[in-house]
Amino acid sequence: MVKRLMKIVMAALIFILAFGSTSFAALQPGGPSTNGNTNINSTLSYADVVKILEDIERSSKVKVEVSTLDEYGKSEQGRSIYVAKVGTGPQKIWIQAQIHGNEKLVTEAALQLLKMYANSGEKDVERVLEEATLYFIPMYNPDGAEMNIRHTRLSDSGKLIDLNRDWTAKGFEAVESKVVYAYWADVNPDFAIDLHHQGLKQVYGTNESTSFSLGISLAPDGPTLPSTGYNEITKQMMAYVYDEMKDYGYTHIDRYQVGVNREEEFGYDIDIRGGVVSAMMMGLNYNNLNPEGHSHPAVFFETKGNSTEGSLGQKSNGYLTKQNYLALKSLVHGYVTGEVGNVNPDDWYNIPHYPLAGYLTDYNGIVPVGSDSGY
Repeated sequence: MVKRLMKIVMAALIFILAFGSTSFAALQPGGPSTNGNTNINSTLSYADVVKILEDIERSSKVKVEVSTLDEYGKSEQGRSIYVAKVGTGPQKIWIQAQIHGNEKLVTEAALQLLKMYANSGEKDVERVLEEATLYFIPMYNPDGAEMNIRHTRLSDSGKLIDLNRDWTAKGFEAVESKVVYAYWADVNPDFAIDLHHQGLKQVYGTNESTSFSLGISLAPDGPTLPSTGYNEITKQMMAYVYDEMKDYGYTHIDRYQVGVNREEEFGYDIDIRGGVVSAMMMGLNYNNLNPEGHSHPAVFFETKGNSTEGSLGQKSNGYLTKQNYLALKSLVHGYVTGEVGNVNPDDWYNIPHYPLAGYLTDYNGIVPVGSDSGY
């Protein structure tokens, strides 16, 4: 009974550390200074994003198409969710940012990539646009962005909803979830990249503050991912990005893990089935909008810090944004050209990470390595 109680308490603590970024930041060493005030004046507002999208569309000379998802609905507070499309090729790539409203630099990175596709005439870029069509959602959570909070707030009850836990058969409480899901079901992408910020931590075996983490929301070799058929390709994707980025400037890269205990040196991989890209990989059919069970591989990037008070300093914003931009550009190129498929999946294990202690789930607490989840 005591052991069971301790396990429950540990799972709850790790869940807080993993998904409550302020608490996680406070407990981890390194990263942006947590002293002083966080100034978000230099980050993009909703109005800024709309204007930038309009400017990109205008300057692209019809290469970029900007629209809203108003045909599906608006946000809880009545804001349009903007999307942009570029490219004419058959491979469909989905890029989303700022599903959490206090994770702001990733939106700027996505817009920089879109602008590059709109204006660059480089052969590699043109090849991507000939062979793929890219769908951008640079600000998935406009209400949370304007409130500078992780969640959105339901208009009828005031309840806070984490949009990245709302894509479940019993979820879709927020309008934003229904809107973006309906768009996803219409697009039927072949691949998705999700952009996030995380708390402050340290690369295993070093004194370096992690600036960039590479993640797969259904853990490779874990309780769920192997059954989807995407266990190998997602590892190849992340290994490809690591090889492309590991020697870039001030970037300190590791695998995304939570509940890291540096004294005993272990960490947990996540197996989150309610996350948006998890639902994409599992082929979720909500409201019978995806009756064929369309699914595809998906990965996510995590940048250190966020715009919660005391977490993100302005001095590092430029390189944090650029590392996302470069990682996005490289992965899209590698996927379109087929270079990703030449990577040894086992190179995933070469990405720095804490020894695996288990899987943190949103359906069964901590699942030990090698156990049967019953999926």
